[in-house]
Amino acid sequence: MAPQLIDPFARAVTYLRVSVTDRCDFRCVYCMSEDMTFLPRRDLLTLEELDRMCSTFIDLGVEKLRITGGEPLVRKGIMTFFNAMTRHLDSGALKELTLTTNGSQLTRFAPQLYAAGLRRVNVSLDTLDQAKFARVTRWGRLPQVLRGIDAARAAGLRVKINAVALQGFNEDELFSLTEWCAREDMDLTWIEVMPMGDMGETDRIGQYWPLSDVRTQLATRYTVTELDHRTGGPARYVRLQETGQQIGFITPLSHNFCETCNRVRLTCTGELYLCLGQEDMADLRAPLRDHPATDAPLIEAIHNAVGLKPQGHDFDYSRQQPDGQMSRHMSHTGG
Repeated sequence: MAPQLIDPFARAVTYLRVSVTDRCDFRCVYCMSEDMTFLPRRDLLTLEELDRMCSTFIDLGVEKLRITGGEPLVRKGIMTFFNAMTRHLDSGALKELTLTTNGSQLTRFAPQLYAAGLRRVNVSLDTLDQAKFARVTRWGRLPQVLRGIDAARAAGLRVKINAVALQGFNEDELFSLTEWCAREDMDLTWIEVMPMGDMGETDRIGQYWPLSDVRTQLATRYTVTELDHRTGGPARYVRLQETGQQIGFITPLSHNFCETCNRVRLTCTGELYLCLGQEDMADLRAPLRDHPATDAPLIEAIHNAVGLKPQGHDFDYSRQQPDGQMSRHMSHTGG
C-alpha cells in the first residue's frame, strides 16, 4: 500500500507509536516524578477505540506499529488489543508490530505476544547493578526484569536493550553492558536523556551524557564500523568488529535526526503529537467518539494533523539549560 500520509517536507509517515497507558510499575527518574498524578481512566481510549484508531492509520499506509506506555503491559486486557492487530499482520498491511517495555511483565506475557505476531521487543535497562537499578527506577527490581528478558527470548522474541546514557550513573558500565549484550546475543541502543516533564529536583544538564562520548569510548576498545542499517526509527547503527554486535545511537541532543522522521505519536487519550520535541498536537479522540458510524472525520483529522508536522524539534543543551523542554512527561507521549 502506497503511503497516504505525506508531511509538508515530503516525508511519508509510515510509523505510528501508540501509548496505551500513562501508568507504569516503575518511576524512572528521567521519565516521571515519583508522586505522579495519572490520567482519569475515563479519558483513556478504550481497547476497542485503540483498535479502530490504529486500523485507520494502517489503512492510510502506516506499516510499523510500536506499542509503548507508561508500561504497556500493565494495561488491563492489553492482549485483546495485540490479538486484534494480528489481522493486519496476516493481511500484510502491517509489516511489524512491536513493543517497548520495562520488562517487568514479560514472564507473564512473552508467549502470548509471540503468538500475536510480535517478533521483536525493546527492553529499557540502564544498569546491571541491582542497587543502581532500584535507584534509577525507584520501584523496579532488576531480577524481575532479567527473568522477563529470559522469558522473551525463550518465547522466540528478539530482544534489544535500550539504555539511557546518564552522566555519573552508568558511564562506568559502558563496557559491561556491551559485553553482556554480546554474550546474550542482544543488540544494544543508547539514548540521550531528553528534557521531558518536570522532574522536580532532577538536574537535566547533570544527567546529560552525549553519545558522541559513548562512541569515542567504545572506539578505545573495539573497532567501530558505520552501518547503513535502519529499522524505521531514529537510531543510527555501528558494528563492533570484535563482538559482531550492533550498537545503536539515538541522539536527539547531540545530532538532530529529524530530516528522515517518518513517525508520529498517539497518546493513550487520543492526542496525536507530530514531534516528540514540540507541544503541538491534534485531538483525534473527538472525531473518533463523535462519529462512531464513519471514519471519514477521523481520516480528515489525521490528514490535517500530518499536514502540520514540523521539520524538527528544538531540544538543545548547548547553552547549559534544557532548551526545548516539554511540559508533558515522557510517559504521557509514549517512550
